Amino acid sequence: MDAPPTPPRRNAAPGALLVVLAAALWGSTGTAQAKGPRGVDALAVGGTRIAVGALGLLAVTAARGQLRRLRAVPRSAWIVGSLGVAAYQLCFFAAVRRAGVAVGTVVGIGSAPVFAGVLGAWRRGEPIRRRWVSATGLALAGGALLVLAGARGGHPVAPVGVVLALGAGASYAVYALASKQALEHAPPAAAMTAVFGGGAVLLAPLALTRPLGWIGTVRGGAMVLHLGLVTVTVAYLLYAAGLRHVALGTSATLSLAEPATATVLATVVLGERLGAAQWGGLALVGGGLALLALGRGD
Repeated sequence: MDAPPTPPRRNAAPGALLVVLAAALWGSTGTAQAKGPRGVDALAVGGTRIAVGALGLLAVTAARGQLRRLRAVPRSAWIVGSLGVAAYQLCFFAAVRRAGVAVGTVVGIGSAPVFAGVLGAWRRGEPIRRRWVSATGLALAGGALLVLAGARGGHPVAPVGVVLALGAGASYAVYALASKQALEHAPPAAAMTAVFGGGAVLLAPLALTRPLGWIGTVRGGAMVLHLGLVTVTVAYLLYAAGLRHVALGTSATLSLAEPATATVLATVVLGERLGAAQWGGLALVGGGLALLALGRGD
């Protein structure tokens, strides 16, 4: 999937802020699920979330008169991005089931910046800067503290679960790379509609095999609308706008604002209490993101 060299970036700060805002919306996923109906199949939630989100993106694209711009998205970016979106959902949910929520989340989300940094350097010639390495290390350490300190009870960690979590991190990096290429040919709404629309089509056959009656309940309907429209449609419009101005690896590191936001929301909305390790994790994530978003050069 060849792409032209990345143009010089005048100021990445506004783009970084947009990516962090998107990650903050992604961080509301856990709280929304906690407020939704219990016992809902994870794959059904993931499939319906992507489907509703893709429909929302399509509506935005149509409202902006950009439906024709869907044709401008390179076929390679559309196919690879769609596969990445679908693979992430499948790998992440399977990893959490095999390795546990804590390990699956840390390895899945934590490995994404590393994969993205390598892909960005290999496919786009983006330099791996010392500032990015330092910021990523801080944010990863903070994210690990947040998730592991918040875990309750033991869970046997199967090696295949860790491999699946790494697959989720790699899948995230792949669809971020494809999105970056799509954005060089189409506006954000059209680019994201192509990638997530394809992912929704690929996931539909699997999601439809799961019980979906919960969608008709008030709590279930509210949950899927929030997950689809807020954490996909709005979040990925912000993400796409920011991705235009920051390097691939940088965008993945900034997305580590997601577990930090999830922790804060669990405290404020769900009434959970933070321990010293979680406060330390929040500080590390915040420091890493600030270093990356506000710094210049190496």
